[in-house]
Amino acid sequence: MQKIPPIELSEICNQLGEGSPKSIKQVSGGDIHESWQIKFKNAKFFLKRNIRKVKFLEFEKSCLKNLQLYINYENLIVPKIITYLDVNNVELLLMEWIDMNNSDQQKLGKGLGEMHIESNKFNPSSFGYPIHGYIGTTNQIKGWEKNWIKCFINLRIEPQLATLEKNFLDIDTKNQIKLKIESVLIDHEPMISLVHGDLWSGNIGINQMNKGVIFDPASWWADYEVDIAMTRLFGNFRSEFYENYHKIIPIKKGYEKRTIIYNFYHILNHANMFGGSYYHQVQSYIRKILSI
Repeated sequence: MQKIPPIELSEICNQLGEGSPKSIKQVSGGDIHESWQIKFKNAKFFLKRNIRKVKFLEFEKSCLKNLQLYINYENLIVPKIITYLDVNNVELLLMEWIDMNNSDQQKLGKGLGEMHIESNKFNPSSFGYPIHGYIGTTNQIKGWEKNWIKCFINLRIEPQLATLEKNFLDIDTKNQIKLKIESVLIDHEPMISLVHGDLWSGNIGINQMNKGVIFDPASWWADYEVDIAMTRLFGNFRSEFYENYHKIIPIKKGYEKRTIIYNFYHILNHANMFGGSYYHQVQSYIRKILSI
């Protein structure tokens, strides 16, 4: 079991004004970072530690802070950031600890819909994100586009296609994909919202008050449908999630086709991170997109 280095633990305790923790337990589940529950006399915290050279946790901190601006805490929770530290080029992100279960997703659906609506009221009128970010370990480049199609293709799809193994896809196929995406989205009128950006079942939970919890974001200003599309990528969320979300934001015509297109971004990303069978899924998604 990996231990927190003493110098890092000391910095955390100094930031909190605490002495030695009562207990430290490593938490499993993440592929990228190490994480722990740190318990003091009167509080518990969740610590993420990044030893890679890129600033993953600094980006996560930005996303969490932005999401917190638009949520209704009656229904949805984003973990509060306690402190962010850089100790000898090791990133430490300390957050509140939230006990979670896998119960009713009613408030999760309602809260996400409220967040998408509320953020739309204050959006910057462009799609994108102001700082360089990451989706998993892959770059999610910064930048803004007034046009949604240009944003999705230029800032999201094109960088992923360029990262694929050389010669996996020829230029003609890449161009066909981009043209098809444009033809499907051309008549769509997206609502700009701040999205979680990596909304699958491993990044959500329900707290002890049955409120939804979202974490590990890869946020950007996008068509809100990209979040809902991803909830269907690795197995659907529960039925009450969709029922309550769509009471807030009804389903729009053409949603099924856009779901395939939006999830293509994540399939490309998984192929770039993990390779293997995800390359077969890329080919499968290409066939689906070109046949729409």
